[in-house]
Order: sequence, then structure tokens, then C-alpha cells
Amino acid sequence: MVPLEKPQAHYLGTVLRLKAGERVLVFNGREGEWSATLQQPQKRTAALLIEENTRPQAAPADLHYLFAPIKAGRLDYMVQKAVEMGVSLLQPVLTQHGQVARVSSERMLANAIEAAEQCGLLSLPEIKPPLPLTEVLAGWNPERRLVFCDEDAEVRSPVEALADLATAPLALLIGPEGGFSAEERALLLKRPNIVRLSLGPRILRADTAAVAALAVIQAAAGDWRRS
Repeated sequence: MVPLEKPQAHYLGTVLRLKAGERVLVFNGREGEWSATLQQPQKRTAALLIEENTRPQAAPADLHYLFAPIKAGRLDYMVQKAVEMGVSLLQPVLTQHGQVARVSSERMLANAIEAAEQCGLLSLPEIKPPLPLTEVLAGWNPERRLVFCDEDAEVRSPVEALADLATAPLALLIGPEGGFSAEERALLLKRPNIVRLSLGPRILRADTAAVAALAVIQAAAGDWRRS
């Protein structure tokens, strides 16, 4: 028997109005998906009787997502979509032109869990605390290719730009809506294994750029290519 936390009990018993004996699918990010029977559903307490394994735990994707924080509502959307797109790590990055400096890791985790539940994913991304871009780059593993989206990059096919990355561990960096500073851009371009990427002739909002860039990466060099 696995006791549920209050928010989980409230969601199953009050929001979904499930009754005792009804079955749900559950996961913990480590041991696959399991069917379970709801026991003693109330507003604040409930438990699950775990029964059988329905899906094995698959290896998570190896795609890191680095981003300048944006306002809370749009950040919620961006985190959810990044999780749906298969990222394995979320790293907020503080930049010179960024307009948001504080990020709630707990809120990011809640959005990641919601996205995983909605899409039937069995893994949750690692969530890192915010760090300045300079610190992130100082500790960077040069074996991981960093795709750096830059509105000042030459406009060319992003699929062609990513075509040779299919076997490399990857990370994606989306900057602030004010763009990277000249110093930040120069610092990025000095790094090894950097891929400077344009997302086309239009300037995209940060949350739109995230979905567009992750889709291109998964199609050109990620697990869409292998599925």
C-alpha cells in the first residue's frame, strides 16, 4: 500500500471523482509504469494498492535544455512543452538582458510532473537551480554539443545545420527576449562544439523558440530520427 500526498489524494478523489476500487496508472520515474487500485479516497487522504507492471522503465533521452527565465505563466508553458519534447535536464540561465532572475524549482517540477502525466512519460527531467551563463559555460563538458539559438545567426536550414549531430550528446540554449549581449555572444562563439543556429527569418518569443528548436533538434538529431 502506498499512501498519497494531500494534493494527489485531492486530485484523484475530488477533481477526478474516482471511487474506491477504481484503477489508475502510476509511475515514479525509476521503475516503469504500474497499475494500481485506489483505496480509501478522501479529500486529504488516500492510498494506492500497487498491482502489476504495465510498462518497463525506458532510458531517458539525453537532451539538456538551457534557457533564460521568462514570466511565470509562459515559463509554465515552456517547461511543460520541453518535457513533452523529451528533455532530460532543465537549466535556467541568467543573462545580461534577462528580465526575470528568480525561478521556482518547485513550480518547474510541478509542471514537469503534469506534462509527464498528461503525455504518458515515465521519466522526469533533472531540474537545476538558476546560474549565470558565465558559470554554466565555465563548468561545461566540451563533449556535449551546445546548440545556441541566435537571432543574429545567418538564416539557413536548421535541419542541415544539425545534420551531423545525430550521435553527439546535445544541449539547447535559448536566450532572453532581449537577446544575448555582444559579450555573451562572443563568449559562446569561443567555446568548442558550439552550433550557432537561426530559427528562420522571424523573431520568435522565447517560449515559441523553445518548442521550434526542440522540434528541429529531435527531428534532425534526436529520438524522432531513431523512432
